[in-house]
Amino acid sequence: MKFKIGIENKEAEQKLADDFVDNSGIGVHYMDAYLKPFNSKVEGEYEVKVKRKGLKVSLKINGEVGHGLMRRLDVSPDPKIMLQAAISESAKNAGYNYSLENGELWLEKIEG
Repeated sequence: MKFKIGIENKEAEQKLADDFVDNSGIGVHYMDAYLKPFNSKVEGEYEVKVKRKGLKVSLKINGEVGHGLMRRLDVSPDPKIMLQAAISESAKNAGYNYSLENGELWLEKIEG
């Protein structure tokens, strides 16, 4: 079953602007702002929580937990691309597929 967990936070991109101070090199302020909509209760059936600690993104869906890492060398130096890969990795490790479709955040349970 596929379900929508929220809408992409486009305002988070302001945290990547040249005039915004972020010495992390991976855009941690951007990550934190982008991940905020993930914390939700969906359709009364799914509870989704996400947190970031350092380079690790942890995604918890109804007790299933998955972790993903921000990988600059393996994925991209672009924080947007790194974060999407880390979210996808954490969802997959929790047993779900993650997708971003037309600004909407979706999860789908991996069957099998």
